[in-house]
Amino acid sequence: MIRKHFAGFAASALALAISAQAFAGTVTTDGTDIVIKTKGGLEVATTDKAFGFKVGGRLQADYSRFDGFYTGNGNSADAAYFRRAFLEIGGIAFTDWAYQINYDFSHNSGSSDDGYFDEASISYTGFNPVVLKFGRFDPEFGLEKATSSKWVTALERNAFYDIIDWTNGHQNGMGAQASYTYSNWAYVSAGAFSKDINDADGDSVKQFNARAVVAPMAEPGNVLHFGANFAQRSLDDVTAADVRYRSRLGMRGVETTGGNDAAPNGNRAIFAGTNSATQFWDDDSAWGLEAAWATGPFSLQGEWMKRETDSAGAQADLEATGYYVQAAYTLTGEARDYKLGKFDKIKPANKQIGAWEVYYRYDNISADNSVAVTATNYIREADDTEAKVHNLGVNWYANEAVKVSGMYTKAQTDKITNRNGDDDGDGFVMRLQYVF
Repeated sequence: MIRKHFAGFAASALALAISAQAFAGTVTTDGTDIVIKTKGGLEVATTDKAFGFKVGGRLQADYSRFDGFYTGNGNSADAAYFRRAFLEIGGIAFTDWAYQINYDFSHNSGSSDDGYFDEASISYTGFNPVVLKFGRFDPEFGLEKATSSKWVTALERNAFYDIIDWTNGHQNGMGAQASYTYSNWAYVSAGAFSKDINDADGDSVKQFNARAVVAPMAEPGNVLHFGANFAQRSLDDVTAADVRYRSRLGMRGVETTGGNDAAPNGNRAIFAGTNSATQFWDDDSAWGLEAAWATGPFSLQGEWMKRETDSAGAQADLEATGYYVQAAYTLTGEARDYKLGKFDKIKPANKQIGAWEVYYRYDNISADNSVAVTATNYIREADDTEAKVHNLGVNWYANEAVKVSGMYTKAQTDKITNRNGDDDGDGFVMRLQYVF
């Protein structure tokens, strides 16, 4: 029922956006004058900025091909899918209230039971510079996650984010968050969340997140950024808690929705942990440090992260660490936009050739492990596991709406292979993105 009504609303909003661009005429209101913008979706706001809304969205169509460790038998496989297909509606009401609804038609966010919402939130800004946010949204953890998927440099965020996916994903729950911005150089946030995982009594998993950022330099092309993150959730009395330390190693097509993937031959290996109903756990914690520097068209950034899961049974505690380092350069000279706490888009200076960006990122995962596993698509030794991932890519920002990307990925593993014995794999991903 929710999807049916939302689909009708989405169709009406889209029709309104198209008609607004097709016809011109006189607009009258019963109060303050309004301004209508149709560049990049449909935006309507009163001149006093007390009311307004914007209808937009993003479409990311991916094609990938991969082999070796990325598949169970080592043979080549491919995937063609919508990575994201969002309709986004956001706005302001009565000056101090803001809302945002992002619905994912590719079904990579949410679920059939809870609705495929990437976000559905309400914020109160009347205590500026303090902002209070409520509803369904991703908790804050990490620099790459803070950067929108529309403008993140690589096609997929670093490989360790998969290991700590619960830290920055809403898992269909609800949350409340308070954030504070000091001038243009410091930002802190803290939030509490109720996740869609229950214990035997129906009590949901509770999670706490905190992020702090200091940016002595915070202008496009002149950035110096430092940050720290913490997240913790309690898994007390949760049967079959999912504590799998697993990663796609940068190749989403091994297992995804939104179209065709490599399943059942895609290898999304588990480096440690389990979701067995016979094992019980206590606190699950994650820490992270982040840093970035940018000068002109060049940017350098990295994050270090750690996850620990305390055992409440006979099994051993779990632990993993990871990091990435990324360097990017815009060949056409544009600087990457930066807003306090996150990077943003690249705006092409030349409308004919657009903006061209090249980048390299190195990811590393190390997980403590003492349990041997022979699974459908991988074999894990009773020893600590490791993965190294090299990513080399190019982005073409044809204009402010269209982005075309390509990325080559090379993964190498230790103490874990696919069923064919491969401990390395190669993959290539292409994406066509349209943002409105």
